[in-house]
Amino acid sequence: MNDTVDKLVIFLAKRDGIDKLVKTFQYVSKLVHWRVEATHPDAAKRAKQWEVASGLSRKAFRTGRFLTGFNALRRNPGSTPTFKFLAVLANAGEMIYFFFDHFLWLSRIGVLDAKLAVKMSFISAFGEAFGYIFFIISDFIVIREGLEAERKLVMEKSTDVKENIRKIKADRVMRLMGVAANVADLIIALADIEPNPFCNHAVSLGISGLVSAWAGWYRNWPS
Repeated sequence: MNDTVDKLVIFLAKRDGIDKLVKTFQYVSKLVHWRVEATHPDAAKRAKQWEVASGLSRKAFRTGRFLTGFNALRRNPGSTPTFKFLAVLANAGEMIYFFFDHFLWLSRIGVLDAKLAVKMSFISAFGEAFGYIFFIISDFIVIREGLEAERKLVMEKSTDVKENIRKIKADRVMRLMGVAANVADLIIALADIEPNPFCNHAVSLGISGLVSAWAGWYRNWPS
């Protein structure tokens, strides 16, 4: 299973794989629109249409995604009271995000009153930002614990030391990718919660979206 095409097929068979691909389209088109808006209005209009269509498509793909957080809490809330507490807060925020994202999608495609879009966007983004804060905290705690465990392993002379250190380092890389994605998505969420010149700038949103998408590519790509 080393063939790149095989891995791409597996990646695109996952809902998260499709989401990251379309997310790449969404934020590349946002940056293209910003770059050519003044000089090539026709190209900018097409880029904007691509961005909007990609964003709406991603919301459709995420139908029922809020159940993922619920199932995570039901099956594996955490190994310690601290992680259980953080998992409840993180997944609760993510569940709110994905649940109200359904209504945002329906309002934007005209099934529900378009006036609901602003309120649904705020609630969804607030849940997203709230949840990501606690996912980031959890990842940093695990990274710190991994560093401490790695230092202890270096002092040992066991034959399994190298393999255990390799596993810790691989986990650390994946968690750092998760932190990068969550921080990037947090910036995007803040643009909806509290609009400001930095978060709402097309470049900030575009780069944040691509960082999140490409971190997701890395985490979901078959090994």
